[in-house]
Amino acid sequence: MEKNIIELIDINKIFEDDGKQVLSSINLSIKEKEFVTFLGPSGCGKTTTLRIIGGFTSHTSGKVLFDGNEITNIPPYKRQINTVFQKYALFPHLNIYENIAFGLRIKKLDESTIDKKVKKMLKLVNLEGFENREVQSLSGGQQQRIAIARALAMEPEIMLFDEPTSALDPEMIKEVLDVMRDLAKEGMTMLIVTHEMGFAKNVANRVFFMDRGNILEDTTPIELFENPKHERTKEFLDKVLNK
Repeated sequence: MEKNIIELIDINKIFEDDGKQVLSSINLSIKEKEFVTFLGPSGCGKTTTLRIIGGFTSHTSGKVLFDGNEITNIPPYKRQINTVFQKYALFPHLNIYENIAFGLRIKKLDESTIDKKVKKMLKLVNLEGFENREVQSLSGGQQQRIAIARALAMEPEIMLFDEPTSALDPEMIKEVLDVMRDLAKEGMTMLIVTHEMGFAKNVANRVFFMDRGNILEDTTPIELFENPKHERTKEFLDKVLNK
């Protein structure tokens, strides 16, 4: 049995500026090699949950555990977790090679190791030969694949994806999802906030459905899509699947 690698224990989040509670007593555990998707309407707390796990947002109360150890006060760059955002977050003044090498240089790896890793990552995302390209010369789908390559170069134990395809044109979505499918086959632990219902149904092995800061369902994709337990889940699926 795979061990729990991430645990959230009684996580609450209240925004200080307006006092709005966006997460209410969230409890979840993620096992190694699980591919988990978070579904739910906009503003339900999916991205906030992901950002708390990644270390980009602090929680108001509760505990975040990684491999059994609390990581609440550990900054994002020191966690064995890497995040791919909706908006690529590539450095426009650096070429593709230097974008992927950026974190490796911070780790003070030698140039030979960096070179091998960068080329390995470009091959992984099917962008071999793009080392000297400028960021602005790439399509949105290619930029997102470079963002994935940069995150993977750091050899994280967990990858977080916050709506990685929502800023892409339809024909670019497939190329990004294909990379994520390949990572799933390799056993990478992944947590994904997405609106891609078909992807969630066919690739994930577990789905959380959230609404108003609560987890209403934690189940398999087949169960969620074919036999949702909660009335709110049924309403949501009816709207998004029958547009």
